Amino acid sequence: MDRRPFVKKLSFGASLAIISSNKLFSSIYENEKFKLNYAPHLGMFENSAGKDEADQISFMSEMGFAAFEDNSMKSRSLSTQNKISKALESNNMSMGVFVAHKIYWDKPNLTSGDSSFREEFLKDIRESVDVAKRVNAKWMTVVPGLLDQRKNISYQTSNVIETLKRASDILEPHGLVMVLEPLNFRDHPGLFLSRSPQAYQICKSVDSPSCKILFDIYHQQIQEGNLIPNIESCWDEIGYFQIGDNPGRKEPLTGEINYNNIFKFIKEKNFDGILGMEHGKSLSGIKGEKELIDAYRRVDS
Repeated sequence: MDRRPFVKKLSFGASLAIISSNKLFSSIYENEKFKLNYAPHLGMFENSAGKDEADQISFMSEMGFAAFEDNSMKSRSLSTQNKISKALESNNMSMGVFVAHKIYWDKPNLTSGDSSFREEFLKDIRESVDVAKRVNAKWMTVVPGLLDQRKNISYQTSNVIETLKRASDILEPHGLVMVLEPLNFRDHPGLFLSRSPQAYQICKSVDSPSCKILFDIYHQQIQEGNLIPNIESCWDEIGYFQIGDNPGRKEPLTGEINYNNIFKFIKEKNFDGILGMEHGKSLSGIKGEKELIDAYRRVDS
């Protein structure tokens, strides 16, 4: 037997299989939408879709995702913002959160009552209105910053509430919503806002449809646990969720959080908003991207 034609055919077949692997992968769940509006980030499927932002968004849509979020949207160029907006529109996908302002991790700002910090924050909010309109976003993330160790917590709370009331006055006419994100003590020590009841109290005090809670399930598992009861207690002020398992901050089913029951609860509450996938992947490469999608299929069912 002459092995040369056989080897040549085998090599061609193997190459064809490699070339086709991404297409095969992208067709596994094509057009099968998830029950909830999970929102991936850029880079999450870069191995499968390539580096181009529009291609990544199209791939997300093919995999069944109906939303997308991008913390860094505000810092991206106008051309990139417009490109992302066009890709979302052509794929009939919703835009999730972007970070609305400069976050101070090293010193108190909104808690201090300092007028210069307040005006800087409000300027950022006004600029974020333009970004939101450009990319057809509704939600933007707000983190009030560090505790002031030299000031009574009640004064700090009043300072934050007053600033957020003024920000709400800017956002309300445009139908936009800032979502306050409590962060955990381990990853972000010393922050003013760390627990969901605290965020709930602030939103009730601001009393605006433009000021709601971003309930990050990863952060609140670390900070307070008791997830479903706390979600239920805060329900009327929650505008947005973010996802990540603990420990590790990877996709669901890699840690201790029972995402099957949490998503079931959220679905039964008829939540039609966005759940941002603010986490990493447990495995690298295309294999890790497939594993991520498979994990979401399991918990979404």
